[in-house]
Amino acid sequence: MSKYTEEQKSNVLELLSSGLSQRVVSSLTNVPKSTIADWAVESYTQAEQSEEGPKILVLDIETNFLRSATWALFKQNVGLNQILNDWYIIGFAAKWLGEDEIFYADKRDSWQNENDYQLCDQMWRLIDEADIVVAHNGRKFDMKKINARLLHHNFKPPRPVKVVDTLEIAKRHFAFTSNKLEYLTDKFCKVYKKSKHGQFPGFELWSQCMSGNPDAWEELEEYNIKDILSLEELYLRLRAWDNKHPNLNVYYQDNLIRCNCGSENLEHSGYWTTNLSKFDQFTCQECGAHVRGRVNLLSKDKQKSLNANIAS
Repeated sequence: MSKYTEEQKSNVLELLSSGLSQRVVSSLTNVPKSTIADWAVESYTQAEQSEEGPKILVLDIETNFLRSATWALFKQNVGLNQILNDWYIIGFAAKWLGEDEIFYADKRDSWQNENDYQLCDQMWRLIDEADIVVAHNGRKFDMKKINARLLHHNFKPPRPVKVVDTLEIAKRHFAFTSNKLEYLTDKFCKVYKKSKHGQFPGFELWSQCMSGNPDAWEELEEYNIKDILSLEELYLRLRAWDNKHPNLNVYYQDNLIRCNCGSENLEHSGYWTTNLSKFDQFTCQECGAHVRGRVNLLSKDKQKSLNANIAS
């Protein structure tokens, strides 16, 4: 049984919704930050959507470095018995696409130990609620790292989720000078850009966090949140180009033809053909994406003749 009342919980959530950070709310209410983080993610995942449609989670994690003992700087073959401390997750930021609220949590209050169970529990609940997760290099890094730590802590798998990786979209459709999030958001995002390191450049930020420096943890939080905001904006810029994007229309109950951006403002723009089929093609007047109809316009006789031609 919780030692906190529903009134205390409601007061904490109200303070969070006013824009105060979990750390400030903890100092005002004397409720531990870990408890506040649990209440926040519970509220975050159970919030009712005003409209039907997919739940798209924008996610970014920060991991600690692996410590090892070596005898030189270059071309080191590090054995398992040379690992002094393994990596683990030290923080993450997440938000539902299109929503204002950002969820952030880290290990600044427990930086002395490697136990990231609470962060994993919070991420598990968010991912389990999502239909789609958006991340940069998310398929090879974020999701695999999260899964590794979930298995480490004996979590059961969350519900299967589709992953949209903005790094993969960039590589598949474009030839940018760089596919790094910093470069892409600097070139194509107008509101948010990936944050550059400030007081603690590069490795120094993680090193100082792991020394308990509160200024470093503040910078990591700002860095992680900027990653999420710029990633969301970049995803919205790239989405119209992604011909492998999950069809978001399946998450709506109506029978309307709808673009992945949610717009119903589509204009007929010719036809999409395959070797055996012909479909209507529409162009979204909001984002410019091309949407294919689902009904084969060819008669059964025509389809039979095409099949016969291929067979011959």
